[in-house]
Amino acid sequence: MEPSPPAAHTAPAWRPAALAPVKYGCGVALHPAENRGYRELYLTGGQAAKRLGRLAIAFDGSPGRQPLDKAVDSISRLLGELGPLTARHDLHGGVAAQGSGSNLGAVRGAVLDRFLERNQALRLAVDDVEHVTTLLAYLASVSGARGDTKLSEFCGSWERRLRRQLNAIRKAAVELGGDPDGAVEPLDGSAAGRAAHRVAWTVGSVGEWTDRQVARRKRG
Repeated sequence: MEPSPPAAHTAPAWRPAALAPVKYGCGVALHPAENRGYRELYLTGGQAAKRLGRLAIAFDGSPGRQPLDKAVDSISRLLGELGPLTARHDLHGGVAAQGSGSNLGAVRGAVLDRFLERNQALRLAVDDVEHVTTLLAYLASVSGARGDTKLSEFCGSWERRLRRQLNAIRKAAVELGGDPDGAVEPLDGSAAGRAAHRVAWTVGSVGEWTDRQVARRKRG
């Protein structure tokens, strides 16, 4: 009796690591969309807090001061409470992300904001808080889709709180229109700030003149 031939060896099907399912019980449990989103939150949140803090000082004595102060306090608390939650997934935003965001906010506040009028600065503050607020709503949805109710509820709760403060800053920005002369005052009243404001005004005037010339040529 002849021995039966050895069973053919079937190699296991190979699939690239990039397509392997993510085991959410492991140390790094975040979906890539969450990972990038939370890092962005650390970055833009740090930037917003730094810039809004500088704006709050510039708006001292005006209705814009209180909502700006509250927004700074809330964003700072948000980032502080977020740290332990993302650390459970080996995502740490302390030094790299928040540091970079704070530096960007400092540069923008110290240099770019000097070219702005008061109304422009406060309206841009609305954009800063809106970005963070929308990002929180997005992350609540992404974390909820993965089944992480803790992160989802955390982001949703902070989104609702910041939304109220966003509306307060927007209201203060709109109310600046009641004082047109004050609204177009330079944000930075120092000599350097007023010089930067004059540069911005000159550039704007040149742009308006150019637009008028182009329009006349088209008509003519």
